[in-house]
Amino acid sequence: MAESNGLRLLLDEPFYQPVANEVRVFLAAWDRRLPVMLKGPTGCGKTRFLEHMAWRLKRPLVTVACHEDLTSSDLIGRFLIEGNETVWQDGPLTRAVREGAICYLDEIVEARTDTTVVIHPLTDHRRHLPIEKLGIEITAHRDFMLVISYNPGYQTVLKDLKPSTKQRFVGMNFHYPPADVETRIVMKEAGVDEGRAKALVAAAGKARNLKEQGLQEVTSTRALIYAGALMVAGLDALEACVVAIIHPQTDDPELAEALLEIFRTFFPEQG
Repeated sequence: MAESNGLRLLLDEPFYQPVANEVRVFLAAWDRRLPVMLKGPTGCGKTRFLEHMAWRLKRPLVTVACHEDLTSSDLIGRFLIEGNETVWQDGPLTRAVREGAICYLDEIVEARTDTTVVIHPLTDHRRHLPIEKLGIEITAHRDFMLVISYNPGYQTVLKDLKPSTKQRFVGMNFHYPPADVETRIVMKEAGVDEGRAKALVAAAGKARNLKEQGLQEVTSTRALIYAGALMVAGLDALEACVVAIIHPQTDDPELAEALLEIFRTFFPEQG
């Protein structure tokens, strides 16, 4: 990976296992430079997918992890004092617009509503970025692309994208992959053998049903990879599942015990 001025150029291919038509859809959106919205639960592969596509398109990537204190100045830029001078410093969105990078606003709903409004002129035919503090408007580089992501499972009345914002994007839904695909992903990413990868995926399939019983966050593919990696590092299988999956997922003793029983079924030798 090469990095310059906050722009990451991925030199090595990030592993990504396609599930459906997501690669074809993204390439079509890229061909017309349309903004893209990635929707899906935590740890299902949204970020890895985008890194893979940035590598495939040979475009630099700028990633912004959105949060409730993110301001428009954090995205666009601000004046800084250097010595006796006041100088302007571009924010990550402005750098991407100027240099033709893919700008990824991760978990966009976490940002303040007034912050997300600044992206609107970039998501229609204008492809402009107004910088009020400089009194200018920048036309986006022809290779600039805006991508946002969010987890619909966390949306509330007070924390969701406005319909007027959503409709500016090509929407791509992501879910946890089918069992055979998820098994290959866990084997590749964690370096774990097929037997334990299959057991992890099968257990996750059962554990995800607890969503209906009050579990706020279901077992993610990322968590399975962490558990597999810990097994390869020498932890017992059930112990790895406890620390990588169960403990991060819930603080509720009853839900934790229910999860433990599921994983103990698939890894009985440590139960």
